[in-house]
Amino acid sequence: MSAEKTPIDGSSSANTLLQLHQLLTSCSKSISGGNFSQSQTSVSKLINFLDSVSDASISELEPGAKENAFKILSGIYEFLCSPSLNQENIDALSFELPKSASKFAGVSPQCLEISDNIIHRFIEKCSPRDMLPILCEALDSPNKTVQAATYVCPLISGLSDVFISLQRRHFEQIKVAVPVVVKVVKAISTESDYEDTELETLFERIVVNALSIQTVCRKLEDGENEKLRALLGLYVLQILALVSVSRNYLHFALRLASILPYSGISGLGLITGYSVDTMSHIVIGEDEEDCSSFSSHIYLGASLSVVWAQKHDEFAQAAKFDFGAIKTELQNNPTKRWQAVAMLKHIFASIDLPWEFKRYTVDFLLYITSGDISNKLGHNDCSLYMTSLFSSLQALTMIIIYASDTVLRKNAFEALKRVLGDIPNSQRFDILKALIKNSDSSSMVAILLDLVRGEMHRERILRTSLQKNEALEADSKTCQSTLFWSTSILELVESVLRPDTGRPPILPDNSDAVLSALNLYRFVLMTEAAEKTNYTGLQSKNNLQKAYNEWLLPLRMLVGGIAAANKNDIDQHAVDTVCALNPLELVLYRCIELVEENLKHLA
Repeated sequence: MSAEKTPIDGSSSANTLLQLHQLLTSCSKSISGGNFSQSQTSVSKLINFLDSVSDASISELEPGAKENAFKILSGIYEFLCSPSLNQENIDALSFELPKSASKFAGVSPQCLEISDNIIHRFIEKCSPRDMLPILCEALDSPNKTVQAATYVCPLISGLSDVFISLQRRHFEQIKVAVPVVVKVVKAISTESDYEDTELETLFERIVVNALSIQTVCRKLEDGENEKLRALLGLYVLQILALVSVSRNYLHFALRLASILPYSGISGLGLITGYSVDTMSHIVIGEDEEDCSSFSSHIYLGASLSVVWAQKHDEFAQAAKFDFGAIKTELQNNPTKRWQAVAMLKHIFASIDLPWEFKRYTVDFLLYITSGDISNKLGHNDCSLYMTSLFSSLQALTMIIIYASDTVLRKNAFEALKRVLGDIPNSQRFDILKALIKNSDSSSMVAILLDLVRGEMHRERILRTSLQKNEALEADSKTCQSTLFWSTSILELVESVLRPDTGRPPILPDNSDAVLSALNLYRFVLMTEAAEKTNYTGLQSKNNLQKAYNEWLLPLRMLVGGIAAANKNDIDQHAVDTVCALNPLELVLYRCIELVEENLKHLA
């Protein structure tokens, strides 16, 4: 059925208009005559002609192409408004013309206005229920030759009109459209080659689209009203995330914030995820297929809403957030604080967000973990949140590694330590071990191993204090003072000094991690030897021999070989390699001497 594109007769504007008139007449006759095959061919020729005009006007390949486009589009609108045009013709053209007219939207503001009028005309004359899937299909398949940001604008405005015009099953039909809109706006907002004016026009249409859903909500009774309000809340959160990713538009964020209270959303509910889960359950229920159609940007938008409130008082006012009460509650309630930390991972892990948002998020995290929060832990168990806390901390390490701002890196590291300190002792080691084993950064592994050593030092001081205070009944505290002093330390050190490959680590790439692992191993050996304990098992003869033969000696051979190969090389890389290995070599030999000495005592 597809036809070749009809080239524009570039001799004159009059000839182009004549072509349009002939094509429209042909369509009208074939549709009215009931010849299905012929009508399909006629409509196809019309659409191909319009596409060739829009392509030429956008690429400006021909002189006067933009003027031609405006005249052609105006001709289409006049045809659709003709009193003599019957409903049969309008229905047949409604399947293809909205998409084709939208392709003209990027030609000029005047063409955008006419495109809006054409789609509005179809919505006036056709069933809104029929127009909704037509507009969604057009949104879901933008032509690669057009500017998508302007192409979708008339279609989104058309959906706003459709929503308001729907007579029944409002929730079910709007629920179909929302994921389609979010998908296309997400694709556009993450691209960088759009002008500010194009994106502002797009987001203006999106905000109006959300407001149209709010208008529909006010007309509905309780049951369907609740569902549609929940859907509206999820929609607004996704758009807020996309506004943040795109250009950080405050004026759009404020308008979206004003809709949040209508959906029954609280700031505390957003930052803990409760409001999102509640709305999702109302909208999606138990339908897993429906769940997959909704974007992960919902959680990103929920987290960002609180960050926006921190950045701008007017956002908190528009959203009716009591920001001070939110922060106080998070400081005093460990469970909600863990939930908030879990939500913040969506910001930390986003590769599209401006760094400014991550800076404000780190500041927010520092605030809610300030003070002596460890005394407020009580007997709370964070087992349910271990996976999400790990994800948040892992995303936070990415900021420490990649942020160019020194202050942000420093604050992110402080936040990392505070969140780790907020996790009960019994689960803190497991989190640290998982972070170490899942990090590809040698420097980050070194930092985390140093934190493990710091925890062991703290436990050692606590253990010594308990032993000196005979009046203190502290069986449970004594147990907590040996949580890091366990056989798991052996496995942790081995994961760095002898990775899964069974070979020594790659040097000098992993020199930071290896140096830190050696320092940790030496610290444990010296402490256990001095206190005549063996909590970790490192002091046993088998483990000493294993470390000596499988970790330390192969490492000594590797370091010696690299040092010898680069000894006389004056190349800068060789010099850097030798310098990087010097401190490692020193600590390595001290570890070897210490192990040899301990083996002698056991002999």
